[in-house]
Amino acid sequence: MREIRLYGDPVLEVECAPVGEEEFGSKELRTLVDDMFETMYEAKGVGLAAPQIGIKKRLFIVDVSCGEEPDEKLVVINPEVVETHGEQVGEEGCLSIPGFRENVKRPFEAKVRARNAEGDSIEIEGEELLARALLHENDHLDGVLFLRHLSALKREMIKRKIKTLRKKGEWD
Repeated sequence: MREIRLYGDPVLEVECAPVGEEEFGSKELRTLVDDMFETMYEAKGVGLAAPQIGIKKRLFIVDVSCGEEPDEKLVVINPEVVETHGEQVGEEGCLSIPGFRENVKRPFEAKVRARNAEGDSIEIEGEELLARALLHENDHLDGVLFLRHLSALKREMIKRKIKTLRKKGEWD
């Protein structure tokens, strides 16, 4: 299991580098992916991006079944969002900003091209929660947290609450 980095950690706000060709199919990459799933399930999440565990690589995982359906596990490496359609507003949270959830507007459908851990090209099409998770995790790879999708007022309220938690030693 890996430590999830919390809001305020600079690694969460940098653009990540692509996973290199030589890394696909490696034991190190498979171990990282396994560790990410273990970490995400332990934290009760549906997605986790590499920068959330301190790794500046264009890699994320998603499982909207929360471990209930093994076929739902997605490993998404060097993704490219190729299409989005529609609109949805729904509650969103982030493992790097625990305890805070807000409504966020995102596309209803998303199509992503990427590669899996073995290096095979994949295309993922998702609606509703899957689309939301794909786009949320992809944002992490560009150093964007879901707070950026909120109004300035809501964003500042959350930042103030986090600052208070930090002063109390409850946010490290």
